[in-house]
Parts: sequence; C-alpha cells; structure tokens
Amino acid sequence: MSQSHVQEHVDLIAKHEQDFQSRRTKAEKLSDDIAGFAGSLAFICIHLMIFTAWIAVNSLRITQTHRFDPAPYSLLSTIVALEAILLASFILIRQSRLGRRSDERDHLMLQVLLLAEKEITAVLEMNRQLAKQAGLGKVADQPEIKKLSEHTSIEAMARSIQENLQDAE
Repeated sequence: MSQSHVQEHVDLIAKHEQDFQSRRTKAEKLSDDIAGFAGSLAFICIHLMIFTAWIAVNSLRITQTHRFDPAPYSLLSTIVALEAILLASFILIRQSRLGRRSDERDHLMLQVLLLAEKEITAVLEMNRQLAKQAGLGKVADQPEIKKLSEHTSIEAMARSIQENLQDAE
C-alpha cells in the first residue's frame, strides 16, 4: 500500500473524529472539560490545598476568626458529597457520549468487515475457477476451499451466535 493511500485513510479517520467532536453540544463540551479537569493532577492538588486550609482554619488556633465548620467538618463533608455527585454526573455524560461514538465505530467496522467478507468470497471463487482452467481442479475442489468460496449467510451466523450465547447463560 502506497504512502499516499495510507495518508488518505489517516486523513479520513481524522476527519471522522473532528466531525464527531464538532457535533458535541455545549453541555457535552462543558461536561468533557469538567471531566477532563477532574481527572488531572491539578484538580487533586487544588483539593488537597483547599482541604488542608479548611481543616487548619477550623482546627488550629492560627487565626482569631471563629471556626465556621468545627470538627468533624460536616459542612466540608456536605460540599464534598455534592461535588462527588456532580462530578459523577459529568463523567457519566462523557462516558455515554464516548459509548455512542464507540457504537458508531463498531457499526462502521461491521460494515467494512461484511464488505471485505463478500469481496474475499468473490475472489476465492474466481481463483477456484482460474485454478480449474489451469488444470488444478483437484486443488480447486478441495472441501475447505470450496466451503470458503461459498456465500456466507450473515443472518445464519447471527442466529448461531445468539443461540450459543443463550446456551452459555
């Protein structure tokens, strides 16, 4: 495969990814940004600093201010719990969107594989015919080669997979 042909595929995949990214709603973009930041070291460091300062202000006598959240820090616990709920929601939104993208890729891959199977079956049948014309009928008529060059029923294969999955359960 030539380099330009490979580059065509790379460019096509990049275009599909850009299209997917550009179709995101504002809410999905915000969710992605928040979920991305929540998974960063900066997020952890900021939280560690806030928690340390909160506990210090409410535990130690370093300032003359009164303690607004004395131990066991129920206000801090409530804020952290609410933040956890919101972060989980943002992460679930992002995962749901990425799951949809994965489904799209799976469907595309299935279509490509079905097309490739059809093309390979046709090529095998042509090769069998050429082998027969070249006097290699014995090789062309081997059971395995004959079987591989026959049309594959996708419906029958899907039913077989379903039956096997049901039997396994």
